[in-house]
Amino acid sequence: MAKKTPDTPESITADDLRDKLQGLQGEVQGKVDDKKTTIASVAGGGAMVLMILFFLLGKRSGKKKSAIVEIRRI
Repeated sequence: MAKKTPDTPESITADDLRDKLQGLQGEVQGKVDDKKTTIASVAGGGAMVLMILFFLLGKRSGKKKSAIVEIRRI
């Protein structure tokens, strides 16, 4: 068992737990908010690159020569 020291409380109260959890949540929330804008920027840039790539690939395939069909009257 742990030894009791004079500066530690004998029991843990709900307020103690709530304060500790809110402190941890505040730290994590701050880190998430910092990364949120970076992730959104990277995702937007990636989407733009994909759209340009698909546009260029579609434009290239549209220039392929199609079959020439000759119709003759008899």
